[in-house]
Amino acid sequence: MRMLVVGAGATGGYFGGRLLESGQDVTFLVRAGRAAALARHGLVIRSEKGDVTYPSPPTVQADALREPFDLILLSCKAYHLAQAIEDIAPAVGPSSLILPLLNGMCHLDLLDARFGAQHVLGGQCVIAATLDAEGAVRHLNRSHSLTFGERDGTRSGRIERVAQSMAKANFEPRLSTTILQDMWDKWVFLASLAGITCLMRAPVGDIVAATGGTQAVLDLLDECRRVAEGCGYTPSDAVLQRASSVLTEAGSTLSASMLRDLEQGGAIEADHVVGDLLARATLSTDDLPMLRVAYAHLKAYESRRARTRAA
Repeated sequence: MRMLVVGAGATGGYFGGRLLESGQDVTFLVRAGRAAALARHGLVIRSEKGDVTYPSPPTVQADALREPFDLILLSCKAYHLAQAIEDIAPAVGPSSLILPLLNGMCHLDLLDARFGAQHVLGGQCVIAATLDAEGAVRHLNRSHSLTFGERDGTRSGRIERVAQSMAKANFEPRLSTTILQDMWDKWVFLASLAGITCLMRAPVGDIVAATGGTQAVLDLLDECRRVAEGCGYTPSDAVLQRASSVLTEAGSTLSASMLRDLEQGGAIEADHVVGDLLARATLSTDDLPMLRVAYAHLKAYESRRARTRAA
């Protein structure tokens, strides 16, 4: 399959690099600055799972896209999605598939509206990675999974071909027949993690060590669960138990990447991760005080950041 990976940052660079390593036909859609950096230093991955260096990875810029690709791996931040949609438009042909790895769900609505639902798969990834000062992709732990599937749960011929293309890559590919539930499960966990760690400006271990901290975490998790349930995607008991265990682990240094972005004064995915969850709440889940406070906190940060940048 001809694959277009949108961006060569931490997520796109890692999974795209691993696919390139396995012999797949991969091209990275990048901005001029990243293209220049890749031309100078190559695509570098540093990981416990194995280091990789590609001196001259294939790249293209949006204005040079002319032909469709078979698979488009979309790993941008939510606040870059509108531009990414316009950038990839020339690469979407009659049989192209778009595999988005964004958190939450509203990106599916936007992609469906622009390209048609028949072109958009469900997908998610689990990885902790960042770009270092030299532009290398630093894999921060041992998790590196990528889950994908048809949103109607079928094992179509085209999704089997995607699975075959990823089978030899040095990450954990998983074809799921319950991809929408998988995405909702991750969203419930991530909204809880981002909401509580940003609200408290602290990692999990510090929060649960504080008086009332554990209950605050569990209350927020339950609110997120109730929204998912109201939308028809109730997490299983096993999923909730794992989430609860991770979110209340004593001494844990875990925090959301949104907290790191916030502390560095960067843009955050407040609307996509927390706000859209609130927007999908039904009358039966109307009492969501922790989620509402967490969202208000994030929006207040965004207002302050916008005012500072304008000044």
